[in-house]
Amino acid sequence: MIKVHVLPQEMLGKSTFGLSMWLLKWLPMNLVDRFLLVASRIFLGDTARLGLDRPCLGPLELKNLSGKTPVLDIGTLAKIKSGDIKVCPSIQRLTRYTVEFVNGSKENFDAIILATGYKSNVPSWLKESEMFSEKDGLPRRPFPNGWKGEYGLYAVGFTKRGLLGASIDAGRIAEDIERCWKADAKHLAAFTRSLSPQS
Repeated sequence: MIKVHVLPQEMLGKSTFGLSMWLLKWLPMNLVDRFLLVASRIFLGDTARLGLDRPCLGPLELKNLSGKTPVLDIGTLAKIKSGDIKVCPSIQRLTRYTVEFVNGSKENFDAIILATGYKSNVPSWLKESEMFSEKDGLPRRPFPNGWKGEYGLYAVGFTKRGLLGASIDAGRIAEDIERCWKADAKHLAAFTRSLSPQS
């Protein structure tokens, strides 16, 4: 199970990040972490009850040691509480349409979006060597051509060009999906016509 720190976007009328940086001027990191965790519990409640366990290290210490940034809640927890977003266990196995979780349950999904974080670990779980390099986990073809692989595999956010590069990739992917959908619809219409009785 992946563990994550979820913090409020704001605390005491200040941004959580700004407040943390101000507190670090006067207090050691472990005390600021304790404050953030207590305040988060007051403002957000126990995130573990929603399936979001916290790491053992505090949010600032974890960021300092591993680069993993805490998640700032901008409404996601409310969506989880209302049931609009469902938190699932870790994934054991993927098949064509089904996800099998570590607890043995299975669910069908139309699409799966993998958010892998800031450092690509794609080669460790995607058994595909044509699109992604084993060395750094980035597309082998450089920007702007690394967004599409084989068999409907797309990649967004590997451009090293921030949100602009990700938005360019996303636009190209949307256009490609539209082109594929139109081509499939055209083939289906032609196939249907070929099955119709000739008058």
